[in-house]
Order: sequence, then structure tokens, then C-alpha cells
Amino acid sequence: MARKVTDKRLAKSETKPAAPSAELVIITGLSGSGKGSVLKVFEDLGYYSVDNLPIGLIPKFAELTRDSASIRFAALVVDIREGQGLKRFPEIYARIRLEIPTRLIFLEADDDTIVRRFSETRRPHPLGTSQSISTSVHQERGMLAPIRKLADLTINTSKFTVHELRDFIRDKFVGKRDESKIMVYVTSFGYRHGLPADSDLVFDVRFLPNPNYIPRFKKLTGRHPGVARYIRSFPQTIEFIERISELLIYLLPHYIREGKSYLTIAFGCTGGHHRSVMIADQIRTNLADAGYRAKVTHRDATKPV
Repeated sequence: MARKVTDKRLAKSETKPAAPSAELVIITGLSGSGKGSVLKVFEDLGYYSVDNLPIGLIPKFAELTRDSASIRFAALVVDIREGQGLKRFPEIYARIRLEIPTRLIFLEADDDTIVRRFSETRRPHPLGTSQSISTSVHQERGMLAPIRKLADLTINTSKFTVHELRDFIRDKFVGKRDESKIMVYVTSFGYRHGLPADSDLVFDVRFLPNPNYIPRFKKLTGRHPGVARYIRSFPQTIEFIERISELLIYLLPHYIREGKSYLTIAFGCTGGHHRSVMIADQIRTNLADAGYRAKVTHRDATKPV
């Protein structure tokens, strides 16, 4: 949200500062992706917030936000609960953008994450209980695809905690962002289980010697001190870590200037148990030492060898 800066030298001027321009934020996306949590963040930021506003009332709500002296900033959620009326949204959105500054946020998450969230809350999917949650999620993605293309900001919330999502939205809309505010997710994986679908950068570490062929290491992971020491004992391991760390520390400020607020970096080995785990842990440590917020996950470390 842009903030007006007044020069102190003009303090004696009789000209009154202009009122801040109105802004409307529309939040949409998949059920279970965190729309309610994001709406609550905007409410805490002082936005007049409305959940599940009927789509036919959006133009009137936008007009009220634009013209009201008391409602200058507003946020609303519109989603699959609207039913077939959602097909009208692209046309309505195009029209209100001509009348008031408007931003569209689209929230999504991986299928497994959404299914797990519905399972934990035991709430039915808005598309009904006559089919599985997975089928409903797939159907909902198709229905929302035309709206997703219109989004100014698309967020995959799979790796966000509630607090991280809150901080991300605050940083994005309050405008207090520096190089330390980007969130870096470092993950390890095994190529035999497929590439992580949400990765921005993928590095293959299968060129490193494989501890899997050493019997005493086979059932351990790269987090075991003995396995980690073995992998580090090769000069190419040390050089790879140094070169990749330098590359990432060089790249991150450029991603930030391009508007990137979170980045997922994946390291893969054959099974995702040894080499990729050790490398991912070390890269996360190096990025944290450089001042970046970084988390590490190991997608396949607990899968059978």
C-alpha cells in the first residue's frame, strides 16, 4: 500500500494534503488455502473486510469504498461458494478496476495439503460430500482457472504456517520489505519419487558419492553425523556447497527486486535420504548466516529405502 510522504519544508503551506486513495483487495482461490486467515490479516491492517460477498454486490461495494469518507481500504473474499455466478467475476472485475484501484490475490495449495487440512478440520468441501475431497479439489481448480489468470499475486500456502502467511501479507501490503524478508524454503527430495512441483530452483546432487552403498549408512539419513561426515569428506562436496551458496546469495536480491517474496530451492539425489538431505541442511544454514529467513524440509527422507 503506497504511503504519501510530505516534505517538512511544506509544513507551513496552506494546502491540505490529499486524502489517501481508496483501495480494494479481492481474495479468492481454492477452498482450504487460507482465504479466511488472509482476510483476518487485512482486517487487522484496518481494511473493512467482508467474507463471501454475493458477486452481484461487488460493484456496489467497490463504489462504496471509492466514495465513502470512512471506508478507504476494503478487502473481500469471493470463491467457489458463489456457485455458477462465479463465471461473471472476470467481467465484473474488469469493470471495477476502472473505477477503483483493485488488487486480486489468488491463494492455492498442493492437493495433499488441502486434503490434509480438510481432514484435520473435518469440514465438508463446498462442492459437497457426494465425491472425494481430491475430486472436489481437482474440479475446483478447473472452475477457478480463468480467475487465477487475472491475479496480481498468486500464493501457494502449502509451506506457510499461519504466522508466516500473516507476515508475508503484512510485508507485501504494508511495504516494509528488505532483503531479510524473503522466505526461502530449502527442500531435499529423491528423483525416484519425482520432482517437487513447487520448486523454483532444482539442483541435482547425484554426482556426489552415494552413502547408500555403505551398509552401516543405508538406513540412516544425511542428518546422521557419520553420514554427513562421509559426504563432506569429498572435496567436490565442499566446493559444491560453497559455489551454490555464493550463487544463491547473489541471486536472492535480484529475485526480491523483481517482487519475489518466497523462493523454493530443491536438492535431489536418488532416494532423497542421504546426499540431498545433508546438502539441504547446510545450504539452509548458510542462507540463515547470510541474514535470510530460511526453512528446510525433507520430502522423502522417511520413505522406505
